[in-house]
Amino acid sequence: MSEKTYLQALNEALRQEMERDENVFILGEDVGQFGGCFGVTQGLFEQFGEDRVMDTPITESAIVGAATGAAASGLRPVAELMFVDFIGVSMDQLFNQAAKMRFMFGGKTTVPMTLRMPQGAGIGAAAQHSQCLESWFMNIPGLKVAIPSSPYDAKGLLISAIRDDNPVVFLEHKLLYGASGEVPDESYTIEIGKADIKREGGDVTIVATAQMVYAALEAAEKLKADGIEAEVVDPRCLLPLDKDTILESVKKTHALVVAHEAVQFAGPGAEIAAMVAEEALDYLDAPVKRVGAPFCPVPFSPPLEQFYIPDADNIIEAVKSLR
Repeated sequence: MSEKTYLQALNEALRQEMERDENVFILGEDVGQFGGCFGVTQGLFEQFGEDRVMDTPITESAIVGAATGAAASGLRPVAELMFVDFIGVSMDQLFNQAAKMRFMFGGKTTVPMTLRMPQGAGIGAAAQHSQCLESWFMNIPGLKVAIPSSPYDAKGLLISAIRDDNPVVFLEHKLLYGASGEVPDESYTIEIGKADIKREGGDVTIVATAQMVYAALEAAEKLKADGIEAEVVDPRCLLPLDKDTILESVKKTHALVVAHEAVQFAGPGAEIAAMVAEEALDYLDAPVKRVGAPFCPVPFSPPLEQFYIPDADNIIEAVKSLR
């Protein structure tokens, strides 16, 4: 394995899949010579040319619509939106077309498209460029939703997403692009819908997503000093959700905290909490606790933005409230 950043792992996944399959192509704003808003597509235009790394107008509805049509016609597009916040102008193309085509055509067509979107706060991008909207996509049958936290997971899941015959929403937290870790040089896949236990423990389960996985791991180390061994579960995908891994962990620890950066109200943690309450209530020694952002727009002010983003201390407080 080599040490790679999250960004490099994504770039490598794209490169290897484009080399493997000529039907894979990229489209989006500034993905060509510029290399993408956050640099994920650097070097791909030079290697594969403008026919396979296509710069588009600033029209998200056209990007997602073109990707949907291309996928239904037999290609494997990887579309990039600069920010997940812009998905609103292409709702119909994603939710009513891409997600439903296979069902409405009785399985006679597939839509093997991947929609990459950076999300999350922490870079001072204000309310319209900083949201975490994963719970929107979780509510739509026909979509798959990947939300990797590590470079290793990012590469393996992106390759799996590109090869999948269904539309996959692939969410990348902006603060993770510089995160580094060991990543195999060769191509590999990670099963979409399979969680990963990032840290084992027997006293409390912390289910965390994206950059909150690192906050959960930090919290777990601090809790250890108080004699509390936390198990950190990273779903890696929210749709399909690996209920079995989460439930088995809760049955072992008898306590659950769910942590995500999306707003707490009706966020992804609400579904996880409800699922555990329905299927493992008898194993819980205390109510499920959720850690999420306040129900307000993301502030532009740096101090307010930092206050807005959940952190390890919030997770520790939630864990200790269970005891």
